[in-house]
Amino acid sequence: MIKKLFTAVVALALFSSFSVAAKAVDKKNPYAMIETVAKVTFKRFADEQTEIRKTPDILKNIVREELMPYVDYRYAALKVIGVKNYKQTTKQSRADFVTVFREYLVTSYAQVFTLYKQQEVEFEPEKNFSKARIVAVRTSVIDPNRPPIDISFRVRKNKKTLEWKAYDMVAEGVSLLDSKQAELSGLIRQKGLPYVTEMLKIKSDKEIVFK
Repeated sequence: MIKKLFTAVVALALFSSFSVAAKAVDKKNPYAMIETVAKVTFKRFADEQTEIRKTPDILKNIVREELMPYVDYRYAALKVIGVKNYKQTTKQSRADFVTVFREYLVTSYAQVFTLYKQQEVEFEPEKNFSKARIVAVRTSVIDPNRPPIDISFRVRKNKKTLEWKAYDMVAEGVSLLDSKQAELSGLIRQKGLPYVTEMLKIKSDKEIVFK
């Protein structure tokens, strides 16, 4: 039940969280970044619904172009591997995993995007983040057919560039990153990182379908 709820929440949230031309995004402000890309996301998915219905894999292209520039997928991938498994892996196997994990996220996000129904999203007021390294940008997804869904986007500031990128989403108290880590860390420990990398590669190659 929790898994089904989480999948639905992910679908609602991701549509409202990322997308827009890089030059239009203030990457130095996590709150402004999330809100700006949200507004453009709604418009792009609404404008391309006809084409998306005909060729669902267009969603993968949109994710690569619009979502991934604002996702710290490498950091997320290493978090999934975990500290305990890290020493049992090689530099090359980790690099391979990061590459495949990125494409896995592309496919995963694209698939949940098939549930897009132009939901409205409200954003919490901006807070002082001048001394923060990690910020949770809280939003509320408004759907007339159900109670509001609370969602937080965890964004992290890069020490070198001072730019913010999202690395996790917490929907109704459930962390996407924690869930994925719990699902894969045991397999990494038992079967090895190359095995899990190949498993995710197969999943990332799947075509997007409307269910």
